[in-house]
Amino acid sequence: MKLVEAIIKPFKLDEVKDALLEIGVQGMTVTEVKGFGRQKGHKETYRGTEYTIEFVPKVKIEVAVTDSLVPRVIEAITRSAKTGSIGDGKIFVRDLSAAVRIRTGESGESAL
Repeated sequence: MKLVEAIIKPFKLDEVKDALLEIGVQGMTVTEVKGFGRQKGHKETYRGTEYTIEFVPKVKIEVAVTDSLVPRVIEAITRSAKTGSIGDGKIFVRDLSAAVRIRTGESGESAL
């Protein structure tokens, strides 16, 4: 089992969700986050005063999937989240040693 984490632009969330549902992903966790990468924030002007926004708003998606589904999840996220401009985001894949469905007590892949 793997935990796939994707940091994407907020306006791409619906497209990514739809793409993941199409390939059979049954659930996901979404968190609003802030951060910066190579772009190191950006400058904005408000009422004539320029100020720097150091942390850019993003959305973090977490999806627990079987090992065999990981390549399709990565492809679906990449295809649907890509704008071609700086700040499109990143995808991280981690090993998931255990999963337990609280309601039924199922564990392992059957809990996903």
